Amino acid sequence: MAHQLNERQQQAVATVESPLLVLAGAGSGKTSVITTKIAHLIQKAGFKPSQIAAVTFTNKAAREMKERVSLLLGKGNTRGLIVSTFHNLGLNIIRKEHRALGYKANFTIFDDQDTLGLLRELCGRNADADKTELQAFQNKISQWKNDLVSPQAVINQVNNQDDLLAAKLYELYDRSMRAYNAVDFDDLIRYPVILFQQNPDILEKWQNKIRYLLVDEYQDTNTCQYELVKLICGRFGLFTVVGDDDQSIYSWRGAQPENLALLQQDYPNLKVVKLEQNYRSYGRILKAANQVIANNPHVFEKSIWSDKEYGDPIRVLMADNENHESERVANEILAHKLRHGTEYSDYAILYRGNHQARFIERALITKQIPYRVSGSTSFFSRSEIKDILAYLRIIVNQDDDNAFLRVVNTPRREIGPTTLEKLGLFAQKRHISMYQACFEPELQDELHGKGFNAVTRFAELIAKTEDNAKRGDTMAILHELIAYIGYHGYLYDQSSSTKAAEFRWNNVQQLLEWVDRELQNIEQDEFPLARALNKLLLREMLDRNEEEEEQNEVQLMTLHASKGLEFNHVYLVGMEEELLPHRSSIEEDNIEEERRLAYVGITRAQKTLTLTYARQRKQYGELIDSEPSRFLFEMPQDDLVWEEQQLPQTEEERQAKGRRNMDALRAMLADD
Repeated sequence: MAHQLNERQQQAVATVESPLLVLAGAGSGKTSVITTKIAHLIQKAGFKPSQIAAVTFTNKAAREMKERVSLLLGKGNTRGLIVSTFHNLGLNIIRKEHRALGYKANFTIFDDQDTLGLLRELCGRNADADKTELQAFQNKISQWKNDLVSPQAVINQVNNQDDLLAAKLYELYDRSMRAYNAVDFDDLIRYPVILFQQNPDILEKWQNKIRYLLVDEYQDTNTCQYELVKLICGRFGLFTVVGDDDQSIYSWRGAQPENLALLQQDYPNLKVVKLEQNYRSYGRILKAANQVIANNPHVFEKSIWSDKEYGDPIRVLMADNENHESERVANEILAHKLRHGTEYSDYAILYRGNHQARFIERALITKQIPYRVSGSTSFFSRSEIKDILAYLRIIVNQDDDNAFLRVVNTPRREIGPTTLEKLGLFAQKRHISMYQACFEPELQDELHGKGFNAVTRFAELIAKTEDNAKRGDTMAILHELIAYIGYHGYLYDQSSSTKAAEFRWNNVQQLLEWVDRELQNIEQDEFPLARALNKLLLREMLDRNEEEEEQNEVQLMTLHASKGLEFNHVYLVGMEEELLPHRSSIEEDNIEEERRLAYVGITRAQKTLTLTYARQRKQYGELIDSEPSRFLFEMPQDDLVWEEQQLPQTEEERQAKGRRNMDALRAMLADD
């Protein structure tokens, strides 16, 4: 396989003894380098598969990597090899070392909705708490965790009242999560780092286990992930990290492209290999991309090139407004498809913000063009799926008050908010979970009659289900539980139609099939349902923005979601100041990440690229005049065709043009 790699790629594969940074330009075949390197480490460098770990950011990327390594080595020769996401690796470390972290083995993972619910509880059980404010707290806490700052450190650092409030909430949140025996998405990286920093013996064990580490999309790592890599690799730094500072577009998630430069300080013997040959795009597209990104400062200079043909000029279309822009793009796709006999799936429409999609959708529907919007409602965010997952969560972890609250009255058991409030206060006073509180004899002093009987019956149902699931056929027990609580009938009562109810019931069946499949993949375990559930919850968080199987549809997605993908024909819409680059980045004088976003968008195109902007666009209900994006003027103008003059803008102008054409035709015929 190695002979198919170019010289730079081969160099990256062969470098084993020193730490290595592979600067991989867009479309430069980095996955081939990583997978071939894993094969090289096993076949020629004396590493066992079980001594190697390769980590990336999405399940999709990890699956692809795993499949390609299996093809190179043969399935039987990869036993013990770790190919996973950062968060999966973190989950496995926590699962194996939970005691050292003070967690019980049956911990659960909270998703964004769960953490938001907990923050609302901590803000005084105010159901009307401002969601935007809660999300701001959520983001702040996430940022602190990713920067490895503890609640106490934050409290000591803050110098204003607002930050102190957020810091106190962070402390409360952290304590509550431990009480719930739960971790959130950020904890999956943070806790392994804390564990390794505080337990040299455990760190040494993992360093002996992972002798060589490969990291994909390294420019997307945050402080916490950087620290985890450093700890695992130790002072010898047997690693290969692959990244591209020009494609770092996730600063809002804590990604720090400067981690690439930090490597040079931390590992003075770091080798750098640049992959600059692009195997994806035509030459003209790459020239435009290079010229745009050259306006950003660089620690490492590189310039991507291609030996493919130069390609068609890049077209710039002007429209009156967002509706006209969407109509033009829909018409362009239809005309291009007709001329070239392409598939709808050859086309992608990319935009800066999700709010732009609705105009495009309307135009595509009108023209009967099939499409898919990337990042639409996740399977796991549907209410019926949330319900069943909450049942599974409370079965495996009785400290999970969030799960308890979701299902204690679903389907209805005549347990009202007053009953739950009394139960919650009783549990708080005794520092126990709401589930445990249901079994306390003194609860009868607080709750009477129906309320007391209903919550104790519910708790007994969960206790019985947990006991049976541990001892018997787990799936049979789960099906029995769902039948017993009458969930099928509940869906019919709650749904707008029979069809909607059946759709939701099929979703529940699909979920149970997945649980069954996960259970079958788990080797002997004390409580396999807990393992299966955590795998599903983590998969949901990582898969949330990933596509299902491809259909023959035009792809609509944000520039952020397009990273790592490629399409024959790309329409990049909304190329305007205050949209791309975004207004907030202009106000903060931080255009560099927006330029990287534009670069990512341009380099998604393989054959043709069309850029659009509108003269006016509605903002907050008001029609605002727009200016073309500065990035349009940073491209080589000789390679652009600005087509604003080529299409009349109004109905009157269109009719006038038609009359002129007819006059010209008559004159021509008269001459004959």
